Amino acid sequence: MVVLYLHGFASSAKSSKAAFFAAKLKDRGVAFDAPDLNAPDFSTLTVTRMLEVAGAAIDRSKGGVALVGSSLGGFVAVQAALQRPARVERLVLLAPALHFGGNPMKELGEDGLRRWRETNRLDVFHYGYGRVVPVHYELYEDAHRYDSLGARLTLPVQVFQGRRDTAVDPETVDRWASARPNVELHMLDDDHQLLGSLDYIWRKMDRFLGV
Repeated sequence: MVVLYLHGFASSAKSSKAAFFAAKLKDRGVAFDAPDLNAPDFSTLTVTRMLEVAGAAIDRSKGGVALVGSSLGGFVAVQAALQRPARVERLVLLAPALHFGGNPMKELGEDGLRRWRETNRLDVFHYGYGRVVPVHYELYEDAHRYDSLGARLTLPVQVFQGRRDTAVDPETVDRWASARPNVELHMLDDDHQLLGSLDYIWRKMDRFLGV
């Protein structure tokens, strides 16, 4: 099995979570890859392009694939599993942004969305780059082509969600998981980053992946 890590919005393939799982899986002798979903340019980012990058990583992998998706990477992981059901065997979702119009978009508000559409520019702090970078409105428009909340998945899915998450609504994730018998949900006393729960997550993920 190959494990592919799909990072979140304004994050990178070199994030602390990616490095943590890469080290753990290396000790197991398991192939690991973390494609750069920002490529080639964060400002023109769309979900469609993220899916193309993730799909290319799946296609060049040998054997079965497990996707580990964090935040918006979880949204992408769900869609990638729908697109390549014969290749993706398991999903691990970390604080998955299953609803693109969730908390961050609600905080932006109607006026913020209107300004984003009119100016085609939303300045966000990119944690991977360590600086503010603008992103185009096409990201928002394109994301609505995909439905992860209503996704019908039959493969085994493991979800980790922090109760103190302010970026992803814990109740939405709870309802999504509870409606699917193939989903194993772990609600944690943690925030969106889940950095305080990585050891616990790894123990459960290790068993779930069977590596």
